[in-house]
Amino acid sequence: MARLQRKKDPKKKRKKNAEAEASLGAGNDSAVKKTALFAGSGKDVQKPQTSARTKALSRTKGEPGKIKGTIDTWLQFLREVKIELKKVVWPSRKQTIGSTVVVLILVMIISLFLGVVDFGLSSIIRVVLQ
Repeated sequence: MARLQRKKDPKKKRKKNAEAEASLGAGNDSAVKKTALFAGSGKDVQKPQTSARTKALSRTKGEPGKIKGTIDTWLQFLREVKIELKKVVWPSRKQTIGSTVVVLILVMIISLFLGVVDFGLSSIIRVVLQ
């Protein structure tokens, strides 16, 4: 049987390496922060300012890699669906008709039973209320 293998994502590997380095360097980060606080006051630190137009454009633009990744994911999904549908054993026409007849007969029997129970309970309630 054919089985699709997913390609390894190098981005995930980079993320794992960055997380490992961050956890190892956590003690060093606190020392760096302390020295940065003593080096200058909070007024010296400036945040980069972005205009409202730049923010609006960045919201409307999609990252090309993200869109391509999404399309690749959907294509991979559709390929796997196609493979799985080839494995399905579809019933014959005779089996389908037989199953349909059984379902219809059961629906009629259950609906008749519920109709009789409903009629009986409603007549009992009418007698009690009168």
